Amino acid sequence: MCGRGPVSGRRPARGFTLIEVLVVIALIALIGTFTAVAMTGGLQGIRLRAASKEVASQLRYTRAQAIASGRPQRFAINPSGHVYSGPGRRNGRIPEQLGIRFYGARQASAQAGEGGIMFYPDGASTGGSVELRAAQVTRKITVSWLTGEVRVTTPGSTP
Repeated sequence: MCGRGPVSGRRPARGFTLIEVLVVIALIALIGTFTAVAMTGGLQGIRLRAASKEVASQLRYTRAQAIASGRPQRFAINPSGHVYSGPGRRNGRIPEQLGIRFYGARQASAQAGEGGIMFYPDGASTGGSVELRAAQVTRKITVSWLTGEVRVTTPGSTP
């Protein structure tokens, strides 16, 4: 015999159990989620960004329709009703939690308080802006009257 006796007392293997690894991964995911929410302004910030992108997209679509069809097209917004509409029955809602203000040429409409921006076949528009607000943050969607360009900015920061 080689001087080795039978293996009687095994030492436990060093390392982590699967449960321990899963708990650490879950904690990292949870911390990452909280950090992301805190850095983006929370749920209200997410709603604000999504709504401003959607309104800007609909304004750009309305301008494109005016150019493509050769006829003026109208984008309408009703701040008190939190709704907007564009050509081709492209209607939408803005979350009730957001404040809305419209500045620009007001078009005659059946609904009181409704504003509108007309886009013309040459790409120009009547101009105007829509401000969406959540808590202390405002996003401004501006339409240039000369070119019809749509821009989204956060006042107080660089665009």
